[in-house]
Amino acid sequence: MKTIKLENNILEDEYTRYVCESFDIQDSTKTSVEIPVNFSECRNFDWNIGVIYGGSGTGKSTLLKHFGAIREIQFDESKSLISNFDWLQPSDACLLLSSMGLSSVPTWLRPYRTLSNGEQYRAQLAYLVGSAKEEEVVLVDEYTSVVDRDVAKAMSYALQKFIRKNNKKIILASCHFDIMEWLLPDWTYSPLKGRVERHDYLRQSRPSIEFSVFRCRYETWRIFKHHHYLTQDLNKAAKCFCLTWNDKPTAFIAILPLPSGTIQNAFRVSRLVVLPDYQGLGFGIKLLNYFGSLYKNIGKTLYIKTSNPSLFMGMQRNQTNWHLVLENNNIEAIKKINEKLTADGKDNGLKLRKESITKSYKYIGEQTNIDTKIVEFSADAYKDYSQRQISLF
Repeated sequence: MKTIKLENNILEDEYTRYVCESFDIQDSTKTSVEIPVNFSECRNFDWNIGVIYGGSGTGKSTLLKHFGAIREIQFDESKSLISNFDWLQPSDACLLLSSMGLSSVPTWLRPYRTLSNGEQYRAQLAYLVGSAKEEEVVLVDEYTSVVDRDVAKAMSYALQKFIRKNNKKIILASCHFDIMEWLLPDWTYSPLKGRVERHDYLRQSRPSIEFSVFRCRYETWRIFKHHHYLTQDLNKAAKCFCLTWNDKPTAFIAILPLPSGTIQNAFRVSRLVVLPDYQGLGFGIKLLNYFGSLYKNIGKTLYIKTSNPSLFMGMQRNQTNWHLVLENNNIEAIKKINEKLTADGKDNGLKLRKESITKSYKYIGEQTNIDTKIVEFSADAYKDYSQRQISLF
């Protein structure tokens, strides 16, 4: 078996002499490590994702460099994050970041240095895989070493979806094994075992996720408002709900009645936010389906209007539950209408239409047997309960 041998001379001084004498080191002139290299099996099957795993000092980084140089990404921090993806069209840059689970529009507009560890890591991954040439193998060292473990799982799932959808190749070196069932690698390699182990024939779906949804106070919006792509304002009449995963606030949804002279018994989603660290796992769509079915159970219909490209993609995959009822995509016509209103002095701050593509959806999915008390909340009971909640702020 081929090996990589790493040798370093020991500079003799009182410290190295003390160590060698105290611990009976046989060779006090040099250190030597041999790392087995046995990746020949990788040539025998098609793959997209490989993982080199093991503890610190086992040779993961050395083995990763066996496949080529590890690229270092330097973002221009005078620009917004999305402006660094300037080899793409703006719409394609939005899709790339969204596909990697970084779909928070305010995050796109901030400089790289202001992002959280999890956001920075996703941005680096998006840059690496998005700029990779055809047939290039993307190499990532110390994968998820600096992020929370739940964040690592969400990130891994979003990454593997993008890699497989675009038929790219990536090899990750990591000391964490908890990401494997979220990455779903085609093969893994341990320096201690010295062989490639195939997982493509064993690969199934990611682990199931159990989350909790509860009615929350208006103030909970403070956790999420900085990540909403339109405005940080929220109507105080909205019913607010929070999704938690492993006891961590993860997503937020606010719902209001839908005022209409023609549509009866309807409600609309006023705000939907998934925190950046947990994007890519489908929490937003799960929340929409959950509340759509809840309102249908009590004879109501839920609607949502959005201009978020990532939600467009989610709804495209969710057509059995959500029907596109209206699409405004003629931006030039909208601009002309707004210009005329302004010129005629009829702009009262409300009549001007948003100059972007917007889509409106209606829930058409099945009813479920979910308990509907969460949306038929007793005001008196809630008033007492809300005062006993532990503050998150």
